[in-house]
Amino acid sequence: MSGRGLTRSMVIWVPDWPVVAAAGASGRVAEEPIAVLEKGKVLATSAAARAEGVRRGQRARDAQSRCPELVVLKYDPVLDARAFDPVISCLEAITPGVQMIRPGMCALKARGPARFYGSEEAAAEKLLDRLETYDVQGSRIGIADGPFAAEQAARVSSARTRVHVVPPGGSPEFLAPLSVDLLEQPALTDLLRRLGLRSLGAFAGLSGSEVLTRFGPDGAFAHRLARGADDRPVTGREIPPELTRTVDFEPAVDRVDQVAFAVRSAADELVVRLTELGLVCTTLRVEVGTESGRVHEREWLHPRWFTAADVVDRVRWQLQGSGTATSELTSPVVRVRLVPGQADPVGAHADGLWGGGPDERIHRALSRVQSMLGHGAVVSVVIGGGRGFAERQTLVPWGDPPVPARPPDQPWPGAITGADPKRWPTLAPTTIFPEPIPAKVFAADGTLVSVTARGELSGAPVAFTLGPSDGARVQVADSNKIHPISSWAGPWLTTDRWWDPATESRQARFQFQTADTRAWLFTLTQNNWRAQATYD
Repeated sequence: MSGRGLTRSMVIWVPDWPVVAAAGASGRVAEEPIAVLEKGKVLATSAAARAEGVRRGQRARDAQSRCPELVVLKYDPVLDARAFDPVISCLEAITPGVQMIRPGMCALKARGPARFYGSEEAAAEKLLDRLETYDVQGSRIGIADGPFAAEQAARVSSARTRVHVVPPGGSPEFLAPLSVDLLEQPALTDLLRRLGLRSLGAFAGLSGSEVLTRFGPDGAFAHRLARGADDRPVTGREIPPELTRTVDFEPAVDRVDQVAFAVRSAADELVVRLTELGLVCTTLRVEVGTESGRVHEREWLHPRWFTAADVVDRVRWQLQGSGTATSELTSPVVRVRLVPGQADPVGAHADGLWGGGPDERIHRALSRVQSMLGHGAVVSVVIGGGRGFAERQTLVPWGDPPVPARPPDQPWPGAITGADPKRWPTLAPTTIFPEPIPAKVFAADGTLVSVTARGELSGAPVAFTLGPSDGARVQVADSNKIHPISSWAGPWLTTDRWWDPATESRQARFQFQTADTRAWLFTLTQNNWRAQATYD
């Protein structure tokens, strides 16, 4: 296997990084016997702890029995990543394009630094010197064809030989004697061991098509790694620009209109900076700090993207609540922070050649009405979960995240699904009546249709009337108010709050289709028919 077509990668590894990060946060030094625990088991140990027999995977009690003076620290992934971020920034000061693989390990393309410093070894030594200056001790570097082989090269290096370079095209030979456990796929490696394939070289000797057939895509990917054919690109992280804008008030301000006026310049600066970067803000977090010490936060979502006027409107709405534009605040404002939560490329939101983007006229009209009447005056409907369609709709203010009050992905026993998915698909009605309309449903003999507790009908529904009616029997063909039923589905029986006799409700639901192809949703509760919604 030659290295042609594969990118030379350089992986920088800081051994025992979880210990280094946890010890630094707790005010200790990594030279002490330290063990970092995750879910009651040892995740990482210091060199002093390993010398006493503490190993990864041991339980806390077993580790402490081997080393009574062991310092036990809890693993915090957020702390781990946050502590490693300055290390990447330190490396980016002398070479761009650093990609973090995990806290304690990062990668970059070897070609650029090698050409600048003369060779791959010289570039690696320069990076190690940089880390030493930043007080990151014991770092190691591996260089090979592809990130996987480079990572293993970094791990086989020693404290004396801190740089291990695998020659171009030599990755398969280098990886061959290593254990299959390095693939980090426990199910696959367990099966390979039972098949007698304990090394990467033995696994790489299998046919690629046979591996794909037997082990699937994950096994084929692991097979490429074992063969030294790791073609994954190294992608340097993109450092997000500092877009947060802060407005401080000295002295504190106690009027909404004064705050909104002062925030206008910061909103203009934010939008101009986003435009220079070719970005638009679609999610904005507004943090308002008051003299009482409280910070009121709210995240705003825009249906298109924020302009400076939109930012000022959101600040004003957040401050005034249900008051007027000049209402007094409960506590004077000392600071306002505008934090873009999501900034997208402007091209991702531009209209297509033949349209397709959000209607700007609709957005401007709704935003104008919203600015005059208040944030909650303009709402849109979001479909969520529930048994009935009336309880599934949630009214969300225009511009807020379309989050339903009830999650739709939860199981809802008794929800309307339709007896025949082809004829009665599970679609939300186009019109849901705010107040259900009284109705009567008749059988062929003119009697009212009823349903027993077992779901048995007194007769097949053939017609219905809407509104109050004063007759139990009618002539089906003699009234213009009667709507003939061409087809129907149901009943679907439900019992709500069966555990509470005072509020228990039993009902049967039907779907009717009339001759004009209009569909209706009806419910029957205690012999009372109600029209709940229509499907247009």
